[in-house]
Amino acid sequence: MTPIKIKKLHEKAVLPAKATDGAAGYDLTACSEEKVKLLRDVPYVKYGTGLAIQIPKGYVGLLFPRSSIATTKTLTLGNSVGVLDSDYTGEISFVFKDLGRGAGIKYTVGDRIGQLVVVPILDVTFSEVESLEETKRAAGGYGSTGK
Repeated sequence: MTPIKIKKLHEKAVLPAKATDGAAGYDLTACSEEKVKLLRDVPYVKYGTGLAIQIPKGYVGLLFPRSSIATTKTLTLGNSVGVLDSDYTGEISFVFKDLGRGAGIKYTVGDRIGQLVVVPILDVTFSEVESLEETKRAAGGYGSTGK
C-alpha cells in the first residue's frame, strides 16, 4: 500500500473510505454546499469535502461521480472527471451541473458525493514522426469499432 497524506480542513470532514473490499474508488463526502455562478442559465452546485490531500509524485487522483448519480440525482459532474495532480494540495471539491435547473434532486451535506481513484502515471516524452504504424482501426473515430 502507498501511504497518502490527508488533512481535515473542517470538523465535519470524513476521511475517504471504500464501500466494499472490491471497490476501486474511495467515497468522498460533502462537507459544504454552495451555489455557483450560472453558465448559460444552468445552475451549478459546488460541494466541498473539507479535505486536502497530497497525492504522491508519480500518481494522479481522479475524481468521479458516484455510479448511482444517474438514477438518483439531477446532477452531472461539470468536468466529467476531476484531476488531482501531485502538486495540488487545496480542498477537494466537486462542481455539479444541476440538470433540474435549480429545482432538481441534489446532494446534502453528509452525503457521499463522489469517488477518488488513485492511479500511477507514466512520465513520457513525445517524438514527432512523419508516420505512425498501420492498425486495423487506423483513423476510425467514434463508433468505428461497432455498435
